[in-house]
Amino acid sequence: MATLLRIVFIALLVLPLSGLGQAFPSKPINLIVPYAAGGSMDALCRPLAQKMSELTGQPVIVDNRPGGNSTIGAAIVAKSAPDGHTVLMTSINHYIVPFLSRNVPYDTVKDFTPIIIVGIVPTVVAVHPSLPIHSVKELIEYAKANPQKLFYGTTGIGSTQHLGGLMLAQMAGIEIEHVPYKGGNPTITDVLAGAIPMAILSAPTVLTHARQGKLRALGVIESKRSRAVPELPSIGETVRGYAVPDTWAGMLGPAGVSRAVAESLNAIVRKAIDAPDLKPRLEGLGFEVTGNTFDEFVAAVRSDTEVIRHVVTTAGIKPE
Repeated sequence: MATLLRIVFIALLVLPLSGLGQAFPSKPINLIVPYAAGGSMDALCRPLAQKMSELTGQPVIVDNRPGGNSTIGAAIVAKSAPDGHTVLMTSINHYIVPFLSRNVPYDTVKDFTPIIIVGIVPTVVAVHPSLPIHSVKELIEYAKANPQKLFYGTTGIGSTQHLGGLMLAQMAGIEIEHVPYKGGNPTITDVLAGAIPMAILSAPTVLTHARQGKLRALGVIESKRSRAVPELPSIGETVRGYAVPDTWAGMLGPAGVSRAVAESLNAIVRKAIDAPDLKPRLEGLGFEVTGNTFDEFVAAVRSDTEVIRHVVTTAGIKPE
């Protein structure tokens, strides 16, 4: 028996650490952002990454990979090792893209592991102040009086912003043309310059400029007013029945991330966003900081996907 115990003890000593379970994270975390630098998601990720690094002792590297309606960055994560060290910071747009855009190079549900919803990001309809438009009602009246003269910028095809514009056009009976960009920063640059007259973008991207009078914010596309911008009405207050699912910002890993690692990441992010030096900063940018459990996020993905399917089918929207 003593000999057997010695053999077992020696075998345990020579087992690789992965066989015994390593503390997570054991190396730098690569945080893929599928949008251009300077946008609202980037504004969220950089302070979050810094706080996560402080909490874990490992570098958390923000890696912007814009393009392809956010599919380029997402595809990188889908193909990465499921060890939790490469993750995607995206939004509900991730699950909308297949309904509005063809040839998505992955399955948005089967190829990813939900980790956590960091917060809700209200989406704002805004116009250049040179336009004689001060409300959603005036926007609709202007569009009807000037057919084919209004076009709006968003972060890309398949975003909640794109969906919001399509629904506004259909439900209000107006003609507004979509102009997709690779992120919020290039979109807002063109709106501020007057190159495009209108944008549907996240509140953090719009609010600073609106408060300076460089843009005119008209309303939010979600079903109700946001705690982050309570002064802005929901479009549904003017267009009866109009509502787009909440735009959340959340973290996903590739398929196959273990529950233990997913829950570790969830706990790290929740601790980070609750930090007294980070939460007020994010709220000041226009985010409704939430944080949820791993199981709550999995349930939310299932529910949101069905809501999106219903909205798209009811509106008769086809992939482009």
